[in-house]
Amino acid sequence: MQKILRIALVVTTCLVIGYLSSLVTKESIISWYPTINKPVFNPPNWIFAPVWTILYVMMGVAGGMIWNKLETDQENVKKAFTFFIIQLGLNALWSYLFFGLHNPFLALIEIILLWLMIFETYNQFKKIDKIAAYLLLPYLAWVSFATILNASIWWLNR
Repeated sequence: MQKILRIALVVTTCLVIGYLSSLVTKESIISWYPTINKPVFNPPNWIFAPVWTILYVMMGVAGGMIWNKLETDQENVKKAFTFFIIQLGLNALWSYLFFGLHNPFLALIEIILLWLMIFETYNQFKKIDKIAAYLLLPYLAWVSFATILNASIWWLNR
């Protein structure tokens, strides 16, 4: 039972971080975001909430799975979870930089750092539990796309 509770706690934490990030995003989606130039491959706004919800759940399950290995691999779990927490914080920060400050350039620099932290989290998770690591791959793919989108928006609006 404790294993399920750990997973549920990490999933809930990820979803709460996502929700708090959405509060910064919500106002700008209506006021600022429609006024800037976007590339032709920019997805419709409605796609972001369901995609991010799925990604936060997968990320949380992966984090919980790693936390469940604490008793058997304490050193690696602590290191992996540190990267996990850093990337989660950077994930939230991106929304503030892009939508809160309306600064695509600063957000671009930050999302590159975020991508690197997700990749390192994946590498650290892979040492402990391959399935947990694989659960991060859709997140890494989406942030790769988001990086290209962010760069394009910055370029079109510089």
